[in-house]
Amino acid sequence: MKIGKVLSKLTEPFQALQNRLFAKVYLAQTISLLGDAFTWVGLALLAYQFGEGRAAVILATALTLRVTAFIIFSPFAGVLADRIDRKRILYTTHFIRMGLVALLPFISAEWQIYVLVFLMNVFNAFFSPTYRSIIPQIVDKKLYRQAIGLSAATYQLLGVLGPGLAGIFAIWLGAREIFLIDAATFIIAGILLMSLPKSFLNVPKEDDPKKHPTTWQDVTKGARLLFKNKYIRFALFIELVSAMAGAFILVNSIVLVKGGLSLADREYGLIMASFGIGATVAAFVSGAIDKSKSRQVSLILGALTLGLAISAANYLNFSLLFVFWIIAGLGQSLAEIPSETLIGENIPDQEQEKVYGSHFAFSHLWWAISYPIAGLLGTNFPEKDFLYGGILTLSLLLMVFLFLRPKEKPLISDHFKLTNID
Repeated sequence: MKIGKVLSKLTEPFQALQNRLFAKVYLAQTISLLGDAFTWVGLALLAYQFGEGRAAVILATALTLRVTAFIIFSPFAGVLADRIDRKRILYTTHFIRMGLVALLPFISAEWQIYVLVFLMNVFNAFFSPTYRSIIPQIVDKKLYRQAIGLSAATYQLLGVLGPGLAGIFAIWLGAREIFLIDAATFIIAGILLMSLPKSFLNVPKEDDPKKHPTTWQDVTKGARLLFKNKYIRFALFIELVSAMAGAFILVNSIVLVKGGLSLADREYGLIMASFGIGATVAAFVSGAIDKSKSRQVSLILGALTLGLAISAANYLNFSLLFVFWIIAGLGQSLAEIPSETLIGENIPDQEQEKVYGSHFAFSHLWWAISYPIAGLLGTNFPEKDFLYGGILTLSLLLMVFLFLRPKEKPLISDHFKLTNID
């Protein structure tokens, strides 16, 4: 019986895939996310080619520009998705990104990396919140929670697992050739998006447009709702802790493997794959646990594990680093997966698009803070950068734990208190 219950909880989110339209949109999103992972692994290898000593700075700058685009544009995207043809937003932004990705293999100067990365993610900032906002229109109410949960978990999981999968392909392909796989994923996802029926993706027009709040009012309301709930707020700041450690992994792993350990692209691919393996295991394990009782433990344990794992990286050989990056992947998933589920549980349905857009912006703000720090320490202290990153991560965790940790479990009434925020 216990095994049956565990299996039931593991498969529950996938019930939403019974809806063929959602399954098609979900598949397009998943393929697109995989393409993004190939982009970043390819950029890491490319950055090392441009300058071994400056690889951390190049990659940190590129990744900072990426999240800066999210921060600036994604809060508005979640609001505009309620007012503009959603299918057009999806396929237009997707195909523009595909065209920009097609230029990546031909990069010949550092500044070209920065321009292409920023432009790609301006359009990505509109794609992702729009995708979330169409789910209520295409999924039955009884399967809405499962659809949101599956989409959120997939986004978080591929953010960690994706670079690992891309790393496996990098074992056989070069830094520039990996972008060809990236382009193929965009083509497949684009075909799926074009096949979607327009009528299912748009919300009904309001009879009295004068009652519609302004875009800025919706954006600020999303931010207030996000920070009003103490459980969501705690999870959001745990994401800051996770982002700090994750930035060191994404920015400085290439230098650690190829510079510190004097290894090749193949070993870098294996290390990033190990990180993805850990993330996958944690995602499935967390799905078998009663989240209402364990979510706060998951957040704290994940961030703690992540901070401890990266602290030792400068002193490990390849085999031990492989094991520790599996542990780091476990920690990253445990620290990040609960956040969007908490939004689904605590925010009224009619407000969720605004809050998801706001969460998307703030969670990426943490990375915008973390990437430059990782790049700076990786450049100036290449022999101790992960040690310092681990100390910084654990210090942040201690502060969040002491000052922001909720003292009791979430109450159902908290969900309804939020409905009166104007």
